[in-house]
Amino acid sequence: MSNIDHLDLDGRALQLFLAVLEKGSVTEAANVLDVTQSAVSHQLEKLRRIVRDPLFVKSGRGIVATAHARALGEQARELLDAMRDFARGAEFDPATARLSLRIAANDLQRELLLPRLFERLEDELAGVDLRVLPSDVPTTEMLRDDHCDLLISPFPPEGIDILQKRLLTDRYICFFDPRMREAPCSWQDYIGARHVTVVYPDKEQLRFDKELEAAGIRRDIAIAVPGFSGVPAFLLGTDRLASLPSLLSRSLMREFASAPVPLLDAADQGEQELVMFMAWHRRYQNDPGHGWLRAQAEQTAMEIAGS
Repeated sequence: MSNIDHLDLDGRALQLFLAVLEKGSVTEAANVLDVTQSAVSHQLEKLRRIVRDPLFVKSGRGIVATAHARALGEQARELLDAMRDFARGAEFDPATARLSLRIAANDLQRELLLPRLFERLEDELAGVDLRVLPSDVPTTEMLRDDHCDLLISPFPPEGIDILQKRLLTDRYICFFDPRMREAPCSWQDYIGARHVTVVYPDKEQLRFDKELEAAGIRRDIAIAVPGFSGVPAFLLGTDRLASLPSLLSRSLMREFASAPVPLLDAADQGEQELVMFMAWHRRYQNDPGHGWLRAQAEQTAMEIAGS
């Protein structure tokens, strides 16, 4: 008879199990959780003995979850939430708190919001470390499976257990090197220029670019880079244009001049708004520490929008 029973269950094993269940790979689960493959395999073997099920079986070059493993997935999430609630304190004092945070964001949010937010957290907390994760196209699983504490994106995932709040609203403007050219003064001037833009590795375009294409407007895109941080090098010293969120003029694009996009009239400008949201899982809604973090993010966004 096995000497392992339900009392040998622990949160780490459940977290690893959920990661393998989601990723369908021991290697990917280990990478996500920043542990070794052997650690994942060891915990899975322990769980197999406890639940008396193989949990995952080989299928071609990969693995698939058994029917019992899929059924256990939601129970495992509920158990982890219960453990989290059990360990959570009723009070939160920033002066004595030490936090390890995981915030998912793409390059615009990383550049615009997170450096200033981290400075605020360092000033207020006894200790803090931050791991910034790429959000890519955000999914509900990022929050449901606790891969991040907070997600910041113009397009937050939707779900009955996912909460969100608007942080700030921006608009697109035209950036250029004033040493090489003047601001585009007409529709023809704008359309006739060569442009630098952002196309993400998954081929996702900026909303501004997608709406122009949907309206049948074609520009001469000279260069497409995979993130905002790549734009300045291809704009500096040239007569090219880049249509980007205006708030970047205070950080990444501060070396460049800017002007309204002459293509857009007042009505079109309203359609070109860029809204940034923060999203979190309902499990953290009443957590005092998480509530404090969200308030700091809101305050930081207000300062950025007003500066």
